[in-house]
Amino acid sequence: MTLAIRRVEPGDVVAILDLIVALAVYEREPDAVRATEASLHATLFGPAAEVFAHVAEIDGRVEGVALWFRTYSTWTGRPSLYLEDLFVSEAARGTGAGKALLTALAQEAKRQDCARIDWAVLDWNDTAKTFYSHIGAKRSAGWEPWRLEGEALDRLAGEG
Repeated sequence: MTLAIRRVEPGDVVAILDLIVALAVYEREPDAVRATEASLHATLFGPAAEVFAHVAEIDGRVEGVALWFRTYSTWTGRPSLYLEDLFVSEAARGTGAGKALLTALAQEAKRQDCARIDWAVLDWNDTAKTFYSHIGAKRSAGWEPWRLEGEALDRLAGEG
């Protein structure tokens, strides 16, 4: 088995969308994906791309993805990376692909002088929480995720 981690390339979009759909199924939201090949291509490779990804290839096949973007911490006065999604196909779990993706992301964060990497984990995903604890990550106690979307977003923007 050959495991390689690299930055995403335009030819990876189909595989990434497949992984996103598999992630949605895993997270019990099989009908939630609205992303398309075109929207992913525009987001990742458009002229003002602000979303990035690394992929895990096993024997030349994309089997995992870490999709991320930069944020900023006013407390540290430095940028941060936000890991939107980390997913490894079921067939590739246990190969080290997840840890290798996070290692590549940590190296990217250091190259960009980021103070930290943040992400969210579903409260029922004990497997992920155990994995993240094992690599030294800690839960951000006291913080709750919040979201504005759909009709509420439209109303606030004056469109509804």
